[in-house]
Amino acid sequence: MSFVSYKYSQYFCKVETFIAVVAIILGLVGIVGSIAPGLPGPPLSWVGLLLIYLWGGGTDGGGDPMTLRFLLVWLAVTIVITIVDYIVPAYFTKLTGGSKAGGWGSIIGLFVGLVYPPVGMILGALAGAFIAELVFAKKDTATSLKSALGAFLGFIFGTGAKLVASGIMLFYIFVFAF
Repeated sequence: MSFVSYKYSQYFCKVETFIAVVAIILGLVGIVGSIAPGLPGPPLSWVGLLLIYLWGGGTDGGGDPMTLRFLLVWLAVTIVITIVDYIVPAYFTKLTGGSKAGGWGSIIGLFVGLVYPPVGMILGALAGAFIAELVFAKKDTATSLKSALGAFLGFIFGTGAKLVASGIMLFYIFVFAF
């Protein structure tokens, strides 16, 4: 091996390591983004997979490289989960007799609860939906509580789906990066 090719191989080894580290960071931020509003969790995790694919990442345990089909399937999962995350809380709120005010109250309460994550986010979403149903939709306490629980369950379902998808993508980032 000549000196030039040795230097080239060292350079590419460092770049591959850098790409793998960036992909892992994206996967970890994707998991955080699955919980914290404002960060697109699954899309960030998918970008980590994309980086590994574009750089010609490693192989899985069986020696098979990441395929375009695999990447596109995860893109579809990412798109579906991102869309579902916006639809499910409203659906659960409506399912339990809630109004648009309850849905908005849940979102506002979630943002207010960011001061004390994750408990504040959960309690904020629940309290926000309850107060909005009680005050703005002029519903009684029992109906407001039922609607608030629906909004809360929708939030938990959407967050859970995002966490599972981002966690699996992070796993695959590790598998194909090393």
